[in-house]
Amino acid sequence: MKVQSVRGTRDFYPDEMAVRNWLFERWRAASRRAGFVEVDGPVLESLDLYTEKSGPEIAEQLYCLDDKKGRRLALRPEFTPTLARMIAARQAALPTPIRWFNISRCFRYERAQRGRLREFFQWNVDLIGVEGEIADAECISLAVDAMREVGLGPDDVEIRLNDRRLLSALVRHLGIAQERVGEVFGILDKRDKVPAERVQAMLADAGLEAAQREGIERILSWQTLDDIDAAERATPEVARAADGLKRLLRMLADYGIADWCRFNIGIVRGLAYYTGAVWEVYDRNGKFRAIFGGGRYDRLLGDVGGHSMPACGFACGDAVLGLLLKERGLGPEEGFETDYYVAAWDPDWPKMLQMVRHLRSRGKRVQFDLKGSKINRQSKNAISSGARFVVVIGDKEAPWPKVLVRDLRQGTVSQPMAYRKVGDEGQ
Repeated sequence: MKVQSVRGTRDFYPDEMAVRNWLFERWRAASRRAGFVEVDGPVLESLDLYTEKSGPEIAEQLYCLDDKKGRRLALRPEFTPTLARMIAARQAALPTPIRWFNISRCFRYERAQRGRLREFFQWNVDLIGVEGEIADAECISLAVDAMREVGLGPDDVEIRLNDRRLLSALVRHLGIAQERVGEVFGILDKRDKVPAERVQAMLADAGLEAAQREGIERILSWQTLDDIDAAERATPEVARAADGLKRLLRMLADYGIADWCRFNIGIVRGLAYYTGAVWEVYDRNGKFRAIFGGGRYDRLLGDVGGHSMPACGFACGDAVLGLLLKERGLGPEEGFETDYYVAAWDPDWPKMLQMVRHLRSRGKRVQFDLKGSKINRQSKNAISSGARFVVVIGDKEAPWPKVLVRDLRQGTVSQPMAYRKVGDEGQ
C-alpha cells in the first residue's frame, strides 16, 4: 500500500528546505536587529487555553485529542496564547519591556487550499509592557524590516491599519448593542472571504436593521480618517481612537515607512482577544490572502491568570509569503553546498579519510565517494555535489602527502600542495 502525505501538510526536500532555512534566517535577523529574543513552547497545550481566549472561530479549527487521563489537549494553532501563558507563569521575574519572538510549527484543522494549510510555520513577534502607539509602531517597523530583508518593497505589499476601538464605537453609534459588537466583527472579518450579498444576509440574520446595515456600508467606504463625519467625531470614544490612529501613522512616518501603510476601516482581525490597533499586510495586486496579521491585545495576560499588561504583536505564516516570494522570483541565491570533494585515483581509505578529517576539522563541508568508484565517476560526483574545490589524491604529479586542488568555479588547478595547507583556498 502506498501511503500518501496528510492533506494540507508538506514534505521539505533539499530545495524546499533551503528556501525555508533562508526565510527563517531573515526572520531571525530582523527580530534580533530590533532587540527581540527567541523563545519557544510546547506544540501540545490545554484545549482551554484556546477555546476560552481566542474566540469560537479558532476553536472550530483545532486538532484536539484526549490523553490517557482524559485531559483535553490541542495542537497549537498559533503561538500568542502560549506566550501569554508563559509570561503569566513568571511575570514577577521578567523585566519589561518583554521583546520575544518565535518561529513555530502550527496546526489548523480547516479546508486546505492555496496559501492556507493544515500544518504551517509561523513567525510570531510580541512586545509586552509598553503603553501607547509606540509599541504598535515598533512591531510594524520590524515587520517592514523583515519584508525588506526578503526583497519586498512598498510596491509589492501594503500594511492596512485600523483600530477595533474605533470601529466598535462607530458600530455602537449606529445603535447596535455592545454585546452584539463581537458578532458583527466576526461577520465583517469574512468580507474578503464571502460574497458581499452573503455578508449583508449575515448582518440581517444577526438582527441588524436596514438603516444599521446601510450605516456599516457607509463606514466601510471610508478611505481616510478625515471621512468620519462630525456627529460621529463628536463621540468621545470615536475621537480618542481616531486620534490614536493618527499618532500611530505619524510615528510610522518617522520610522520612514509611511509609504508602506494606509488606514483601512475594514480591518478587524478575527480573534477575540484583540483590543486596539489591528493591521494586516497584503500584496498590492490582491492575488493572495493576508500575509501578516497583528494588533494590540492588552487583556490576554489577565485572561490566562496573570496581571493585565499592555501588549501587542504580529504573526506571519510561511505559506502565503512563500507564494508571493516565488511569484516575485525571490529566494536564496544558489551557492556551494559543499566546500571540498575528496577524490583518489586509486581507493586508499587511510589517505582519503585523513584528508577528510583534516578538512572537516577546519570547519569545511566535505564529501567523498563512499563506494570506491573510479576517478571519472568521482569527478562527476564532485560536480553534482556542488563543491567549490576538488582535492585529488594519488596523481603521479602529486604523490602523497602532496595533492592537487581543483577550483571548479575558477577552472584552475593548483600546484602540488602539502595536505596540511589544503583548506586555505578562498579564505
